[in-house]
Amino acid sequence: MSVVSPPVPPAAAAPVTIAFLGLGVMGAPMAGHLARAGHRVRVFNRTASKAQDWLTAVGQEHGASSWATPRLAAQGADVVISCVGADRDLREVALGEHGAFSSLGDGAVWVDHSTTSAEVAQELAAEGSARGIAFVDAPVSGGNLGAINGTLTVMCGGEAAAFERVKPVIHAYARAVTLLGPAGSGQRAKMVNQICVAGVLQGLAEALAFGEKAGLDMPAVLEVIRQGAAQSWQMEHRGPTMLQDRFDFGFAVDLMRKDLALCLHEARHIGARLPATALVDQFYAEVQSQGGGRWDTSSLIKLLR
Repeated sequence: MSVVSPPVPPAAAAPVTIAFLGLGVMGAPMAGHLARAGHRVRVFNRTASKAQDWLTAVGQEHGASSWATPRLAAQGADVVISCVGADRDLREVALGEHGAFSSLGDGAVWVDHSTTSAEVAQELAAEGSARGIAFVDAPVSGGNLGAINGTLTVMCGGEAAAFERVKPVIHAYARAVTLLGPAGSGQRAKMVNQICVAGVLQGLAEALAFGEKAGLDMPAVLEVIRQGAAQSWQMEHRGPTMLQDRFDFGFAVDLMRKDLALCLHEARHIGARLPATALVDQFYAEVQSQGGGRWDTSSLIKLLR
């Protein structure tokens, strides 16, 4: 009789100096995990008051510091971690007038948790290589709750040696960290994730709206079907709130449309077809036109009621 051993938790990373760029709803809790894990954390945020709020709430207790520019935050850093909005924001903190690339030393590793295009990841990997800096594109899945609870899934692209160096660091806020190929592979994997999420949410919205029209006890229906083949994270976590018509939380429609634009752009670039994704993107545009840009992505059901 064979015995299956329980998974061994990753070893804690030895303390390093980390420049963390971007303290939004994802970045702030991630930086907090790093500070509590004993790393020397130097933060930058475009809105300085957010950096000060983070220091007051978390950072100061663990010796973290705030800096006025990405370049200053990155001085002496072993690792840079960025979590910003889009391609232009990433280029700005990396290559802008006060960008962090200009102050990083040879041998540093940059880990980017933003959701961006594969092109910018490859561009910055090439720029980093010319400067002796490794670049790992590492978008995440799991949302704000995953960041808070330290249970994110991280999809990485880059060189294996650099990935192995930063993997223990990333495990401070992630339960799964996987290298999927060269630069850009992490971003392409995140696109796969978002294509899946968009399709599941549209299907869930149609199913719940159908059940409501049919006069079914939908909380009871959800309880039954979540135990079968239709079960999904979205059903577990968003099904009940969709039935309650609650959307003032979660991952915003505006951000999903940004992500789907990246998916559709990459599909055109590689010759892939995404007909259902393009359709769901149009539905999200309709949600935006109704003033729902900041609603959770599960708000697709509002178009069906």
